[in-house]
Amino acid sequence: MLDYLNTAGFLKTFEQFKAETAPLEYEPEDDQRMKGLLIKKWTSVIRLQKKIMDLESRLAQALQEMAQTSTMPLGYSKRNDPDWLPASGPPKHNLTSHRGKVNAVTFHPLYSVIVSASDDSTMKVWDWETGSLEQTIHGHTKRVSDCEFDSKGTQLVSASYDLFIKLWAVDNGYKNFATLRGHNHSISSVRFLPGDDRVVSASRDATIRIWDIATNHCIRTLSNHSDWVRCAIPNVDGQYLVTCCSDHTAQVIELSSGKTKTELRGHDNAVQAAVFVPRMSAPAIGELIMHKTGAAAPTLTVNAGLAYVVTASRDQKIKIWDAVHGTCLHTLVGHDGWVNGLAFHPNGRYMLSAADDGSIRIWELKTGRCVRKLETGEQFLSSLSWGRQTTETNATDTSTNTTATPKLINVIAAGCWDYTVKIWMP
Repeated sequence: MLDYLNTAGFLKTFEQFKAETAPLEYEPEDDQRMKGLLIKKWTSVIRLQKKIMDLESRLAQALQEMAQTSTMPLGYSKRNDPDWLPASGPPKHNLTSHRGKVNAVTFHPLYSVIVSASDDSTMKVWDWETGSLEQTIHGHTKRVSDCEFDSKGTQLVSASYDLFIKLWAVDNGYKNFATLRGHNHSISSVRFLPGDDRVVSASRDATIRIWDIATNHCIRTLSNHSDWVRCAIPNVDGQYLVTCCSDHTAQVIELSSGKTKTELRGHDNAVQAAVFVPRMSAPAIGELIMHKTGAAAPTLTVNAGLAYVVTASRDQKIKIWDAVHGTCLHTLVGHDGWVNGLAFHPNGRYMLSAADDGSIRIWELKTGRCVRKLETGEQFLSSLSWGRQTTETNATDTSTNTTATPKLINVIAAGCWDYTVKIWMP
């Protein structure tokens, strides 16, 4: 203690404490290795305690997973476990090759392939099972902000700050076969519409554009927002879009008329992401409403895949909305940075979010609670995606004589500011 007080410069306290411990002899240590030894020991103890707590948490989680696995039927695999959640430990793969932050990741619907889009003006094709780089796609001259495979995996579309949208033939070595021109400012997002014959894009020029792939022409321009449109995402049948904007709002837009059906107001900063809640997750949202209000969830007057929207914002909050009436049903609070990515668990019970606090949080939808937090080791996460490849299933369930529903393979990817793509899988 005397050495600590003397080294830290608390000289008056040092002299008084030394006087009170007069029987003990103490002289300041000349050996530099011994100075500040107490502080070093304290720091080491704190680090060790933190490591022990982390290891105990991982052990408890591993034991729980083993107990669950032991009760599973023969042939069970975490690869297609419908209740699998990523563990709190490090990712399975850190994919490194980009020379700029990774803005978007998209999974191939049939194969173990993922494409990442980066600030370095390139896209890279990876095998997510092995973590190996397969190809680098060149063509854009500025930041590639978004990319997506079509439903069959034969086409890839990309959007860039160079004002171009490009289409790539997957089966022809990712050769660029079309370039769409028309936006007047940076393009934020691009998505295939159902049918894969059109794409929808959102831009900093405050417009949303619909493009026909066969003619390469813009067939419609929507100006529903007055500021930077961050994303435009279609619902499952392509009749509606959900958009989000730097003006702190999101909108549900009817594609046939181009009119705003619902405006979602409530965030205190730019809205970074917006998605329709999938049909599988609608019942859990209904339970959340019951849990919060004590009353039965209202009867859905629209398709379950259109009933709810989730938005993520720079105000560090995630909001769940009634997409028909525009009311906020619940706010998820927990992140300490901009929330940039959202992904739904295939079983419909969970939602994942990625943020600039370096974490991925897993939320139980029926309670609105964060049930797990993944620390990635990276300060900023820009995107999040769940795999699209399905497991092999029997064509017919013999017990019910019905067609079996294919299940998505358990794999998650996050794009990061440290130039990497991180992969979690069983």
